[in-house]
Amino acid sequence: METREEKSPCAEFQWGGKSPEIPREEGLQTQPRGSEEERPTLSQEGGQSFSQSSDSHLIIHQRIHTGERPYECPQCQKRFQTSSSLVLHERIHSEERPFHCPGCGKGFKRKSHLIRHQRTHTGERPYECPSCQKRFHTSFHLLQHQRIHTDERPFRCPDCGKGFKHKFTLITHRRTHTGERPYECPQCGKSFTCSSNLTRHQRSHR
Repeated sequence: METREEKSPCAEFQWGGKSPEIPREEGLQTQPRGSEEERPTLSQEGGQSFSQSSDSHLIIHQRIHTGERPYECPQCQKRFQTSSSLVLHERIHSEERPFHCPGCGKGFKRKSHLIRHQRTHTGERPYECPSCQKRFHTSFHLLQHQRIHTDERPFRCPDCGKGFKHKFTLITHRRTHTGERPYECPQCGKSFTCSSNLTRHQRSHR
């Protein structure tokens, strides 16, 4: 019997209970889950079992092991494991925005982006900091906030080794090494490393 320590790479890929949502591939026929004709099929690499009724799931899963990406974007030649992933990607090249906010009509390329946007209307903040109970619209903003409590500085300057909590702070810092000053005052032509310094400077012209 497989122990917890001997868990195969496929052990997390379970189909008992509620299975993860994986798009059905075009041209692959499946039978109802309770069909009497279901027979177990094993993934050769990981030993995870799939029924014949989930042949499409097995084929998609095996691409994790083989690295196969049969779906190619005709615009940029980037390849994908599933046709649904390709469809999502292709919206980058087009202006198609099929998901519209019922509150303001703004369109989005992905449903997840629409859900996140709708929180600006509802005020919903589902992500709570366990340290101070402050709440956030997105998991990304929660992760950024938590660095206040942990002092984690994952973004390091390759020139001097100084660490920063946010990527944009690192980008601004690196300009001290490169001499880049992309923000220029339209009144006097003086340039600055960050927009906040330009804003502060412009007050002197008032």
